[in-house]
Amino acid sequence: MPGSWINHAQGSLYMTSRFKGDSQERAASRSGFSERSGRRIEKGEGGPEHRKPRRHRTRKDPFASVWVPELVPMLEAHPDLKPVTLLEYLQRQYPGQYPDSIRRTLERRVKQWRANYGPEKEVIFRQLHEPGLMGISDFTEPKDSFHITIRGKALDHRLFHFRLPFSGWSFVRVIESGESFVALTTSLNDALQRLGGAPQTHRTDSLSAAYKNLSNDEKQDATKRYQEFCEHYGMKPTRNNRGVSHENGAIESPHGHLKRRIGQELMLRGSSDFDSVESYSRWLDNLVSRLNRRHQDKITEERATLIPLPPVRAVDYDEVVCPVSSTSTIIAKRVTYTVPSRLIGESLRVRVYERHLELFLGNDKTYELQRAFPSGGNNNRGRKIDFRHVIESLVKKPQAFRHSVLRDDLLPNDQFRAIWKRVDAEMEAHFACKFIVNVLYIAAKGDCVQALGDWLLKQENLPPLHLIQQRFYPTPSSHHQVSGKQHDVIDYDPLIKGGQS
Repeated sequence: MPGSWINHAQGSLYMTSRFKGDSQERAASRSGFSERSGRRIEKGEGGPEHRKPRRHRTRKDPFASVWVPELVPMLEAHPDLKPVTLLEYLQRQYPGQYPDSIRRTLERRVKQWRANYGPEKEVIFRQLHEPGLMGISDFTEPKDSFHITIRGKALDHRLFHFRLPFSGWSFVRVIESGESFVALTTSLNDALQRLGGAPQTHRTDSLSAAYKNLSNDEKQDATKRYQEFCEHYGMKPTRNNRGVSHENGAIESPHGHLKRRIGQELMLRGSSDFDSVESYSRWLDNLVSRLNRRHQDKITEERATLIPLPPVRAVDYDEVVCPVSSTSTIIAKRVTYTVPSRLIGESLRVRVYERHLELFLGNDKTYELQRAFPSGGNNNRGRKIDFRHVIESLVKKPQAFRHSVLRDDLLPNDQFRAIWKRVDAEMEAHFACKFIVNVLYIAAKGDCVQALGDWLLKQENLPPLHLIQQRFYPTPSSHHQVSGKQHDVIDYDPLIKGGQS
């Protein structure tokens, strides 16, 4: 086309056509320029590589009067100034002379100045990974990559991600408790057991997960415990500088790949809703196992270089001492738990694992609880109340139920909360408390919380307590039938006669 420059694609197409035997006229026509231009290309004169670069301005420099005297000194004093800030400065100093339309021109000018005169930039040094040398752990949040629900309710969680940089072997675990020291050590224990060995070094992000909300003494204790954990497996603990993400680049980038893959697999699944956290964890574990199989050759090579595991797992729990109050509760990690009332007044050693608590009275393990977590921010608290622990006392004084600070938590599920709402509306206050407490007593003794709740919600009228007990927790009658033979009256005559002699 007249007036247009011949580009490399056109020149290449022309020469290809000529090599195939096309005439100059036909090849030039196919390439979109004249036969004369074709002849010049064949002579080595008219191709795009012979075009002289433009070194002159096509319009007047809009910043000629202010660039050297004003903007350059500002950039030298503050190299991080953004072009938009400089433009806004000019617009204030010279109203009407510097419109927004020249912003892109200023951005190019600042970019070029920084490349020539700006401060030195940080250099990234690519690392050569050796088999068995390093394992890296980190926590990552789903954020906008995907969202998981458990039976329709959003799951607030993050993922623990362990990876071997050499082979790409990964282990992922669902974390509900937040970035805690126990979550780190429990997950790392599971990862090493699954891997079947330990790398020579283990890298984390300065244990920031374990340091949150800790005093200096507690931080030193966490550091010591982490070092002892690594020593148990023969690993050397290392840390990257906090806030410098590229030092953990061997896992930061895989975080993004992993979360994108999870999001894609959830699309194929057709739903991000699961029946339980356990079913979600199994699905995730199967996904990561499939990804690991793609690197099987390198994984096999690296496993041969790993440190053999010791016969027992490293310690992966916190231990706290909790007195049992007169309300039959303990407080561990900002969560209130009920315990069996027989423990009131005792002082318990509580091992806080990532998903459960073990209660010790002296050296004897006396009970185990499912762990709960505070809701919301760091200053919030949580509750894990089991009505079975206190029902024996509550049934003796049912009126204490109405104004108990634990009332809503004593109701085991949404069914019983709906039942209480109905009972409180239909009965007088005195009888309402007695009814719901006795229903809870029957549910506890008959081990029928779900069945009893379902049945009561279906009843048009609330049944009397004795019918509920007969159906869900029948007890032997206190009246027993005594069987025996009725003697004839004449059989008593010898006794009478004997009495007269």
